[in-house]
Amino acid sequence: MTLSVTNTLTGEREEFEPRDDDDVLLYVCGLTVSDDAHLGHARLWMHADVMHRWLEHEGYDVHHVENFTDVNEKIAARVGEDDFGDSEPEVARHFTEEVIRDMRGLNLKRAEVYPRVSEHVPQIIDLVETLVEKGYAYESNGSVYFDVTAFEEYGKLSNQRVEEMEAQGEADERSEKRHPADFALWKAGGVSEEAVAEHRHEGLDPLSGPQGQTWKSPWSEGRPGWHIECSAMSMTHLGETLDIHVGGRDLVFPHHENEVAQSEAATGQTFARYWLHVGLLQTEEDKMSSSLGNFFTVEDALEEFGVDVIRTFYLSTGYNSEQTFDDAAMNEAEERWNRLERAYDAAVTAADGPDAYATVEDGDLRDAVASVRGSFREAMNDDFNVREAMAALIELARAVNTHVGDAEEYDYRGLREAIEAFEDLGGDVFGLGFDGAAEGGDVSVAEDLVELLLNVREAEREAGNYDRADELRDELEALGIEVHDSEDGPSFRFE
Repeated sequence: MTLSVTNTLTGEREEFEPRDDDDVLLYVCGLTVSDDAHLGHARLWMHADVMHRWLEHEGYDVHHVENFTDVNEKIAARVGEDDFGDSEPEVARHFTEEVIRDMRGLNLKRAEVYPRVSEHVPQIIDLVETLVEKGYAYESNGSVYFDVTAFEEYGKLSNQRVEEMEAQGEADERSEKRHPADFALWKAGGVSEEAVAEHRHEGLDPLSGPQGQTWKSPWSEGRPGWHIECSAMSMTHLGETLDIHVGGRDLVFPHHENEVAQSEAATGQTFARYWLHVGLLQTEEDKMSSSLGNFFTVEDALEEFGVDVIRTFYLSTGYNSEQTFDDAAMNEAEERWNRLERAYDAAVTAADGPDAYATVEDGDLRDAVASVRGSFREAMNDDFNVREAMAALIELARAVNTHVGDAEEYDYRGLREAIEAFEDLGGDVFGLGFDGAAEGGDVSVAEDLVELLLNVREAEREAGNYDRADELRDELEALGIEVHDSEDGPSFRFE
């Protein structure tokens, strides 16, 4: 069975055929770095990560690009807040660092590049110039707008008609635009006081005057519009036509619609062959959102649940469905992960023990492993159906538990095949922590030992032995223990 995906562009299930037989160009519409990342953001990341992993598993060379939007009015509105920074670049840097830390904590595969808006302004200006020259955009009072009526296929992604669309952009733009649905490619000046105030948190002193970075352009000193940024960054690093564009469902319109229009107007080529949209994470009947303040940060979730429980939670629902975050769902994910981990550990312990024999054969176990591999592959090729693929792993756990629980002598070859299936499908594809060894000892003992070493490190620092303190930190990190220093003292977590 070959991979098929649900393409938002056509509204149909289609067989996946990349432009190149060996390579997949994958663009993930990334985060605006204006706040801590939350589990709603992480849902998109994790599903894009599993797509990446499965495509590689099937033999493709995946070129994965994911942007950081580091130029935005929401970022400018946080200048001077807490210790985030005294300028838009400093605030963006602060949250970019936090986001990267969270990505690593979630065991996401690294993208090929993480382009930022601030480093691609020349490419953005070139793209806007092309659109003006071709008659798809116009200048008005130093700003530049895309003319939606000039692009005949505008609305094809979101299935809308131009004459039925509502106005886009801020209220102050409307007098400058020819059509209410036209959208900004370049904005003259900085971020207005009104726009900053809209996103400024209550209780903070207001910021006076225009805020944020500006750049010189043929039209004005100003800033790029939001939509043009992704087109410029994706085409800079992946070319004019992407194979897969992944993003949140809430961005279909206007953001992704506008990406299609401006990119295809500029190049005359299809911008993205397959548009895959990830459903939203819900909490108490609302989407999890920074603006609504109903979010659970990735950092807090990792500390409370651990990466494997979080990933198992996401894997219970397909990417294109909505998902609810609540205590019941997390408890179910924890139980499911514990069941998988116990079965894996049991298989490793049995295979590495004296009762596993070369001449013992359990046909049921071996048949189950082969069946699980087939079911898993069928599910993943069915529009990345992680829910059914996870069900296959649960069947693998059941088969292992039956063999280990019932047999006095173990089928070494069958157990080895089961272990490899856990590590290949659950580890390499799902990103779960099947690490090749059964648990050896009480985690609390390890935590006590780490605390003891951190106390020794603090004593070395207080004595002025900073080199030795740094060596202890490096040695802990080499063992997979991440140390964080703060005013309240050091803390740690196991990577």
